[in-house]
Amino acid sequence: MFLAAQEIVKHGLDLAAEELETSKADLEFAGGEYRVKGTDRRIAITALALKHPGKLDLDFKERPKVPSTFPNGCHIAEVEIEPETGEVEIVSYLACDDAGNIINHQIVEGQMQGGITQGAGHIFSEQAVYDASGQLLTGSFMDYAMPRPGLVGGLRVTGHPVPTRTNPLGAKGVGEAGVTGSMPCLMNAVIDALRQAGVSHFDMPANAQRVWQAIREAKAGRPGTLAVPQKK
Repeated sequence: MFLAAQEIVKHGLDLAAEELETSKADLEFAGGEYRVKGTDRRIAITALALKHPGKLDLDFKERPKVPSTFPNGCHIAEVEIEPETGEVEIVSYLACDDAGNIINHQIVEGQMQGGITQGAGHIFSEQAVYDASGQLLTGSFMDYAMPRPGLVGGLRVTGHPVPTRTNPLGAKGVGEAGVTGSMPCLMNAVIDALRQAGVSHFDMPANAQRVWQAIREAKAGRPGTLAVPQKK
């Protein structure tokens, strides 16, 4: 999009020069306007497009080979488990991510909040359950638990932007940063808490029933593990 916008600006130079009665060499473009250097004569690119419909249209198909960029981040969570019921509560969650240059911080923060909540739902509730014949038992939202607002308590999102040099915007990805960081972060927090109850291994989902069962088996002197059964 950035490269296409630059090409549109170049594409409009002839039209702007004609409109401002000057040569292309005397034009500059800044703040959405073509200007005659050293004067106050100018025309906005939007006004130019409205005055000459279709003249700024451009078929831009160039796909330059740009090296990949990868966001970085650190997520820290604190959870509390009620041993009598197996209920797990996220009491604090801090995410610090590097998405490079950010234009709209509100959108990025919302993306992070949604991704973190999605990851939390995968850890604590979401599970596809089948019966012995292969029939899906969690085929509707009445049976399949989805994450809800308030699932991630004490959520704080911050950033440490380090612009990348591999693209002209200095931007990195942020789309999957929240869910990618939250899943191992939250599961490690649950396992760390369960270790105090004698549980040495635990597979997600960490719903109340499975957490309670793991604690109960550990108290009974059993191996203290709860794994998801694997199909043979």
